[in-house]
This record gives sequence, structure tokens and C-alpha cells, in this order.
Amino acid sequence: MKMTINSSSLKQIYLIFLTTAILTSCRHSKDVDVSNIDVKVTIDRFDKDLDAMRTRNREQVAAELQKKYGPFYRDFMERIIQTGSLRDTNYLKVFGEVLANQPYNDVKHEVDSIYPNLDKPNEELTDAFKHIKYYFPNKSLPKVYAYFSGFQLQTAVGDGYVGIGLDLFLGSESRFYNAAAIREVDPKYVSRRFTPDYIAPQVVATIVKEDMFPETDQDEKSLLTRMIYQGKLLYFEDKILPNMPDTLKIGYTGKQLKWCQDFKSSIWGFFMEENLLYETDYDKYQKYLGEAPFTPGLGEKNDSSPKLAVWTGWQIVREYMDKHPEVTLPQLMADHDAQKILNESKYRPK
Repeated sequence: MKMTINSSSLKQIYLIFLTTAILTSCRHSKDVDVSNIDVKVTIDRFDKDLDAMRTRNREQVAAELQKKYGPFYRDFMERIIQTGSLRDTNYLKVFGEVLANQPYNDVKHEVDSIYPNLDKPNEELTDAFKHIKYYFPNKSLPKVYAYFSGFQLQTAVGDGYVGIGLDLFLGSESRFYNAAAIREVDPKYVSRRFTPDYIAPQVVATIVKEDMFPETDQDEKSLLTRMIYQGKLLYFEDKILPNMPDTLKIGYTGKQLKWCQDFKSSIWGFFMEENLLYETDYDKYQKYLGEAPFTPGLGEKNDSSPKLAVWTGWQIVREYMDKHPEVTLPQLMADHDAQKILNESKYRPK
């Protein structure tokens, strides 16, 4: 299986080691009983195991890590931090130079101080994985590994694993995120979500989007199909993370979520009036899907929320599922008929 990633990359090797919630629950988060499902997540600390290369024979440690972590070790070295091919032992020399640099030690110290243990994400992901097994009993659950990669990769999913880049969950005020090279790739409106609270929702979002239900050609033709696809991903999180605030699922501040709720009819009216639903030119509608501090052209004084098409798609899918309780989560995720979902949702926000 090919590794896929979800984050930003910094190309310079010297930077290699240099994300107010509304807590109200909603009707879409009704929980199911998963107490009898035998699943327990224990996140393996690859970051700590890898650090043994500083004090022990690197070739020996490398052999141990390859045996323990399998494909993830290769992906980490070759694709995440890009030290070179494992077929060329020179990669260990390159990585040794990284280990000897002060930036690595600075980041390691910060990660260790914020994450002396991973008890909370272990608990949250155990509950999430139980829910995945409830709805998808035949799904083979991935192993979960923690690493840090020089602020390049927040989450990774590959052959039998999902990885968590702890250096991109240090807290929104971390001094590292103010570095110019990082701000250029991950501006403040993105790095404010680099907090421990986002670990579980980000892992679940990565699994559903990159592993279980990746976007297909059927999902890529118009704004409507993209809206419904993104809405299904967030509805998946509704069911897998039933106690998680909506703000953490979509990455909004409490103020941004309230803005969408207050102006939901105006948002829908805008999409209709501008004939955007069936627009197939991505350049004309990408600003309603992508990351941004606000949505240009809507609201006053740049106070609008970003990703308005994503949020609207989420509400459409919720309305559809409310009206069709007989539809299971697997059936919803496999349904590519965006027009049907819109029509049968009878989405008419007021």
C-alpha cells in the first residue's frame, strides 16, 4: 500500500527537526454501545525508540526498528525525513548528522515535556477504533505510531499503520510555530490547530479520507460532489467520535462555527444565486473548500468562516441521514450519488 500524507513539507535539511470550542453536543452524535468490543490502542513511541541511535550502534538499532515498525520505518526514513534509500547505508550517516544537531535536541525536549505519556490520545483512539469496528467489523485496524519529523508531516497513513507527528501537536503558542519558514507553510490560522486536542480527530480524519474512503473520480466533478464527499467525511467523524465537539472535527473556532449557524441560509442562498453547485472549474470554487482565515466575498470585515462548502456539505449529509435512519454508515460512505443525497435531504436552511 502506498503511503499517503496530510501536512506541509519544509525542504531545507537544517529544518528537519526545527492545530474557544463550542462544547454543546448535537443530535447527530448519539452514541452506540461499544463496551464489548475488544480493542485497545497503545501508541508506540517510535520517536523514543529512534533516539537510541544517538547512543548505540546505528546499524543494530536500525535492524531492530525495521523489525518492530516494518513499512513505517522505511517510509519515515525515505519519504518523511528523506535521508535516502534504505538500500544505501549512507542514510544512517545522514540521519546521524541530524541527531547531532541542536534543533533536533530542542524539538525532542519540547515533545518529551508535553508528551511524557500518551494516555489521553490512547484513550480517545481506543474509543474511536471501537466505533470503527462497530460500524465496519471487517476493517483491519492500523497500528498507531508517534514520531516527529521536523514539522513536515502531521499525520501519515501507510501499510498497516497510522502515524502521529507530535511536533505538530505542541500547542498553538509553541515557539517553533513562529519560525518564519514554518509560518510560510503553516500560517497562524492553521497552526492554531496544532494542539493535543486535535490528535484524535486528525487521526480519524486521515484514516477515513486516505485509507477507508479516498476521493474517487466520481467525487471530483463539481462543487456539489466535493461538498457531499467532505460532508460524508465529517459525518463519519460524528459517528466515530460521538463526544467530540464539532469545532474539533471541522477545525473551526467557536466564533466561526456560530457564524455558520447564524448565516446558514445566507450561505446556501449565495451558492444557489451564484450557480456554484454544478460548477466544475475547480479554480472558481476552491476558495469555498480550502484552508483560509475567512471566505472572500462573504460577511463583513472579513468575519466569515472558511470552508463554507465543507460545512454546508456536512449539514446536508446530516439532514439526509436524519430523514433516512435506515441508511447505515457504510451505505452512506459507499454512496456516490451527491444529487440524490441533496434532493432527499430536503436541505432548506432558515
